[in-house]
Amino acid sequence: MISYQTAAPGAALVEVESQTPVPTGTEVLVKTIACGVCHSDIHMHDGVFNLGNDKQLEVGREGMVLGHEIFGEVVAVGPDAQDVQVGDRRVVYPWIGCGECAACKRGEEQLCTPGRALGIAVSGGFADHVIIPHSRYLFDKGDVSDALAATYACSGLTAYSALKKVGELHDDDAVVIIGAGGVGMMAIQIAISSMGIDPIVVDIDETKLAAARELGVTRTFNSSDPQTSKALRKATGGAFAVLDFVGAEASVNYGLGCLRKGGMLVIVGLFGGALNIPIPFIPMNARVIQGSYVGTPQDMAELMELVRAGKIAPIEIHERPLSEVSAALADLKAGKVQGRQVLITG
Repeated sequence: MISYQTAAPGAALVEVESQTPVPTGTEVLVKTIACGVCHSDIHMHDGVFNLGNDKQLEVGREGMVLGHEIFGEVVAVGPDAQDVQVGDRRVVYPWIGCGECAACKRGEEQLCTPGRALGIAVSGGFADHVIIPHSRYLFDKGDVSDALAATYACSGLTAYSALKKVGELHDDDAVVIIGAGGVGMMAIQIAISSMGIDPIVVDIDETKLAAARELGVTRTFNSSDPQTSKALRKATGGAFAVLDFVGAEASVNYGLGCLRKGGMLVIVGLFGGALNIPIPFIPMNARVIQGSYVGTPQDMAELMELVRAGKIAPIEIHERPLSEVSAALADLKAGKVQGRQVLITG
């Protein structure tokens, strides 16, 4: 098999040929058909997350096979594998836990530490084959394209899970989405097409705001001027919920500036930095600040049911061959990508 592995931090990935793994026990061997390129891949490729205040979290290591938005075809199964057969074409849920800890037993495998997440803890989809530990992590895509199907494993799942955290809305409850990149655009699509939410969209890029309006968004704000948060708050009376798909110091502070008392800020993006809030303001404003990390296997099942029912409009997809993975990472890091890049094998 061919895989593309990390070398020095930020350096081009190295093409490596190795023996194709043979599934054992309940394992399933999937031949990769499509694999999306995510901002998390950039952080893992660079080897660090920015924690603010000149601090970093080191996460990289040599020989990693990144890539967690995987769609592929089952080509071999272990002797104990059930409910799967060779030839099945499936989206892979990559946020796999140990199955034994408290988080896993609650059904929150994505919160297992250290877990077995594909492309993070174990080898992922920047390769032509991937081992999946159990068939329960495989989901039918329905009639959507192979490349689009791959993006639901992270971009779609992350957006869906974050939107679920907003909970029940009343008529005057404004929902703000910050960041109209790959995941943010997926959130816009899901909010409008399957949740009945008319989101307010915020970004620093007028091109992305224009793309959001083309999807049916009626209210947009350019956050390159931080003062627009005051205009947003005045227009809405303060947002009930803000979902930040950027996760930078500037975007988080902008989001807090949009909220009404009792409002909710859901931080999804991992751009980095630090947050400094006067403690009395937290109880005074009764605000909720919550993190959202991808989603549960149950979230994935619910999302794919919506996908198969045709209830989620597609996002913009840019296909390129797997051999261009290093260039794809570079383009994403440079901000040259609108929508989602998906690497295609074969």
